[in-house]
Amino acid sequence: MPRVLVVGAGIAGDTVALMLGRAGWEVTVAEIAPELRGGGQSVDLRGDCRAVLDRLGLLDEVLARLVDQRGAAWVDGDGRRLAEMPVEAFGGNGYVSKEELLRSDLARVLHDAAGAQVTHLFGETVEALEDAPNGVSVRFRHAPPAEFDLVIGADGAHSRVRRLRFGPEEVFRRQLGLAHAWFTMDETPATPPVDGWFVTHNAPGSRSVEARPGHPGQQEIGFTFAATTLPPRRDREAQFALLDQVFADVGWRTRELLAAARQAPDFALDTLDQIRLPKWSDGRVVLLGDSAWCASPLSGLGTALALRGAAALADAVEAADALRLPHRLSDALTAYETAMRPRVQDAQRLFPGRVRQAAPRTELGIHAVAWLIRQIQKPPLAKTFTRLAAGHGQGQPA
Repeated sequence: MPRVLVVGAGIAGDTVALMLGRAGWEVTVAEIAPELRGGGQSVDLRGDCRAVLDRLGLLDEVLARLVDQRGAAWVDGDGRRLAEMPVEAFGGNGYVSKEELLRSDLARVLHDAAGAQVTHLFGETVEALEDAPNGVSVRFRHAPPAEFDLVIGADGAHSRVRRLRFGPEEVFRRQLGLAHAWFTMDETPATPPVDGWFVTHNAPGSRSVEARPGHPGQQEIGFTFAATTLPPRRDREAQFALLDQVFADVGWRTRELLAAARQAPDFALDTLDQIRLPKWSDGRVVLLGDSAWCASPLSGLGTALALRGAAALADAVEAADALRLPHRLSDALTAYETAMRPRVQDAQRLFPGRVRQAAPRTELGIHAVAWLIRQIQKPPLAKTFTRLAAGHGQGQPA
């Protein structure tokens, strides 16, 4: 039985692990975190998401975990609405979908579905990858060395597999000029409700503060600001100090949410970047998901690409009959890339002005964005905007 190592137990990693396990491969997943990662923002089920989950027999289970969504709203420093976009906008293809759930819930469904078909090694990652006559020799951080017929790097935008096999991250990273912090906040009796709305307050200087629905009794919080470098990921106090400094004079709920950040076990901070590689495979090592093509959260397509990419890779391997004919594995990896490249390129081609729409620089820009959001939903402009947006990610403002 051929063996595959998947590095990263995220959406892409556990999906491809599940599919290859069902196809007869012996699958090992190495995840550097000590357990399945929690946190993360909402993901929607439009397009490829539904199709892949339905194929896996998991759609009903996922639909049972949806978070209540009414739409997106933009407010000023006093909480007054400047614009809103309900989930019904653009025929349900607007900024927020009616069918959204937390990334952690989707990851749990996929992980549980993989079950006994997949061996998970938590708190583990790869330290070296070397070609062997009939596979890839892998040296782990803790586990004994092992050899695999295929290694899949699905370990995110800061992929260790990519660095070991393809080169340093800086070569492939395209910075968008923004950073984003996100975490889950537990509500108290004094917490203002969001009532199903994804609420954003923009402040001059390319800053925004966001609160959106989470599990009952919780809200998912985000801070977006201009930055290309950040304190080290392990220096949490320096990260909090940076947020305090950047958002010191911002109104709305900012002080409340900055205080909540320090209490959140799932707090994370990173730059918003894209990853662009000329080729996603090298021998028997292949990249998948954000490791290969991160389009950034601004594309609104990270989860859809992860699911579709995992299915495309598993399908290509199975179609090439690589289970019995491993010499055809190279053809399978080429077919996978051919299938996914056009989708990825569309996703990375962000709609013009998308970065500035997310974080306007000036007070005038903030009000201009709110005005535009109101105008494009009016019948005379809605069809035109939908047509202009085609070919840029989802073809929608998100």
